[in-house]
Amino acid sequence: MCYYMYMRTTLELPDVLVNEAMSLTNIPTKTEMIKYALENVIQREKIKGLTGYFGKLDLDIDIDKLRDR
Repeated sequence: MCYYMYMRTTLELPDVLVNEAMSLTNIPTKTEMIKYALENVIQREKIKGLTGYFGKLDLDIDIDKLRDR
């Protein structure tokens, strides 16, 4: 379970971007839209960090054995 501490803040955001994002995602409130956007940015950046490991980890896995061949 994840608990958040909330902070009230004032943002100047382009109405066009916020309205388009809310329309595309069917998210009804600006607050939920901003939370959704922040979660997606965090997830995308974490994934970018993982791509640096591509080809650097030797898991010593025998694919044929896993596939019961």
